[in-house]
Amino acid sequence: MAQTKFGMSQPVRRREDVPLLRGEGRYVADVVADGALHAVVVRSPHAHAGFSIDAAAAREIAGVRLVLIGDDVADLGPLPCLAGPLGAEAQAPPYLVLAREEVRHVGDAVAFVVADTVEAAKDGAEAIEIDWTALPHAIDAVAALAVAAPQVWPDKPGNLAFDVSIGDAAATEAAFAAAAKVVTLTVVNQRLVTNYLDTRGVVAEYDAAAERFTLTLSSQGPHLIRDVLAKNIFKIAPDKFRVLTPDVGGGFGTKFFPYREYALAAVAAKRLGSPVRWIGERSEHFLGDSHGRDNVTTGRLALDDKGRFLALDFDLVADMGAYLSCYAPYIPCAGALLLPGVYDVPLCAVRIRGVYTNTVPVDAYRGAGRPEAAYVLERLVDTAARETGIAPDVLRKKNFIKPQAMPYTTATGKTYDSGEFAAHMGQAMDAADWKGFARRYAVAKKRGRLRGIALATYVEACGAMAPEPAVLHLDDDGGVTVLIGTQSSGQGHLTAYAQLIAEHLDLPPERIRLVQGDTDRIATGSGSGGSSSIPCGGASVAGAARKLADNLKKLAADRLEAAAGDIEIGDGGLCIAGTDRAVSYADLARSPKTDKALLTTTDTFTPPEATYPNGTHVVEVEIDPATGDVAVVNYVVVDDFGVSLNPLLLEGQVVGGIAQGLGQALMERTAYDADSGQLLSASLQDYALPRAADMPALAFATRNVRCRTNPLGVKGAGEAGTIGACPAIMNAVVDALWRAYRIRHLDMPATPERVWAAIAEAKRMHTL
Repeated sequence: MAQTKFGMSQPVRRREDVPLLRGEGRYVADVVADGALHAVVVRSPHAHAGFSIDAAAAREIAGVRLVLIGDDVADLGPLPCLAGPLGAEAQAPPYLVLAREEVRHVGDAVAFVVADTVEAAKDGAEAIEIDWTALPHAIDAVAALAVAAPQVWPDKPGNLAFDVSIGDAAATEAAFAAAAKVVTLTVVNQRLVTNYLDTRGVVAEYDAAAERFTLTLSSQGPHLIRDVLAKNIFKIAPDKFRVLTPDVGGGFGTKFFPYREYALAAVAAKRLGSPVRWIGERSEHFLGDSHGRDNVTTGRLALDDKGRFLALDFDLVADMGAYLSCYAPYIPCAGALLLPGVYDVPLCAVRIRGVYTNTVPVDAYRGAGRPEAAYVLERLVDTAARETGIAPDVLRKKNFIKPQAMPYTTATGKTYDSGEFAAHMGQAMDAADWKGFARRYAVAKKRGRLRGIALATYVEACGAMAPEPAVLHLDDDGGVTVLIGTQSSGQGHLTAYAQLIAEHLDLPPERIRLVQGDTDRIATGSGSGGSSSIPCGGASVAGAARKLADNLKKLAADRLEAAAGDIEIGDGGLCIAGTDRAVSYADLARSPKTDKALLTTTDTFTPPEATYPNGTHVVEVEIDPATGDVAVVNYVVVDDFGVSLNPLLLEGQVVGGIAQGLGQALMERTAYDADSGQLLSASLQDYALPRAADMPALAFATRNVRCRTNPLGVKGAGEAGTIGACPAIMNAVVDALWRAYRIRHLDMPATPERVWAAIAEAKRMHTL
């Protein structure tokens, strides 16, 4: 079949946008069940405290129907940690649905109040009597490792959650001892708050006759949440839960996991016999949803006298927060496996320590460990270039893994199937007019501005979640319904899956229907995370579409009395090649003679290996030394995504990722007060997010090398923009500061205050 108008690599516009832009979306906050009651969560104002609680007065408040405290839900299991360091079993302390006797971070949940209205529920929350006894707290992860640091958990000495190592430490140290040059750099990858568009929420209902819960909530896939609620928390069969997810306004990893409120709302709905509705406020998002990042890493790079990389060594301290969230221990370890990056370096050793602190638990956030790895590595390589006097692009090219070395297994055991790293770096540099920088630098200097240019190369591992079955059904009207366990939260799944179906059935996008977010209609699902929706789910959709096309050819051959090999697909139907004898999909679907079993197909692609997208970001900045303000004046990115399914969707993912990376590099920071343990950045008045005016014009291009391990040839793309952005932007900022003031390093975020202070300190040191 010839290339279809709506198939692979076509820039099909998103079908999802029109209803959402018209305000016709249906988010969890729009779900109002008949007779629904309203709930609020009572949260700790202390970082660490013992407490006793008395809810008697609250239960007498007009309109209050139920108050749950820890003792009321003591029969529920704790929130589990499903993946320990390097995939080993996690030794997690109890993460109770409601804290009992002791809280361990500001925002820790201690009560759940249900009432006729939100206002009445808040009145009830205010009436709860709690006696607090403040306890010593630990905030900073590095400080929490100190001998005299306050203990978050009495049975976790030294606040150490885990201490694991990767690589051959002895051989790596020997390489450092023999090196001509050793470069060392310590970087902070600061804590972030996700801040998606719609906050989390849940509407819980209970059918007493069926003894069954139905939960409608905002998620990145309902199946994991269903299974954890049923098996781990309620200890009942999963079929006793139905979990629904309507429209979702962003997830970024944080909506992947189960949270306390889901279990609490379910308990309340069962006890009261009425639907119970909890919609998180923005401040609760800061206090109760998992945070991201929060690593401190010291990296060392050993080089020979010609600038060849001999070995890498990293010491990573990862703040886990007060509890081990769902995948938290696995995140820094998975990222650490990418620390060799795109470089042909024979040895790499990594030590990773997870640390408990009296802060909100962390977990996966867009990129989930890979941005942290790319950041420390690319900052380290730029520092090495400066200290050796080798141009940053020359040093990288000298050490890149060559295309002819593919497949290439790194010192940490990751096997890259493909990649042409020098090629996309050169293309990005040309597009950014790297050679013309000296002229622009001179013009900026005359204007009293600092100018810097830099690049960062990256590789990441993604697209290898659990197998994602896809079911396709030919409907009576000739359209196709897709049932799949991935979950759109802005990516454009409906459009993308329609293109994969069009590749085999030549149907326009409007003839495709997508069913997702319903554990009753979709038996299993891995959800959307790790940039796997297209590499895993899309591959399954394509496989099912291929099977359906074959089935329809057989059915059409019987109908038209021809050989199946003579049947062609096109224009929403089938015909005998070279003739006008045809049958439409609708006629086949409705015909009583059709074997209905052939109208439904299923396919499940099991990824044998991750996909490894890679690319180069080139950034140019201007800094006002009088104010410290940083302006990104040019941004070029060239990525290798294997095969582009839809260039428009692809660019949207990259731009969105870069926006989040720019936010981290220049403005976002979750700040705790070390003395009080209070979260200082607990609202959007205190936590800066990038706006449209902060975003530069982006030049995006691809230089794709087909993935050898994925049937579509694609490499995951959802997180790539975030991974390359931070090191590229910060390398450019430091380049500008180095040229003017010999400032070697600056930690994120490069806010005007921080940049101005660094300049002031450099000037002071120069005058001494």
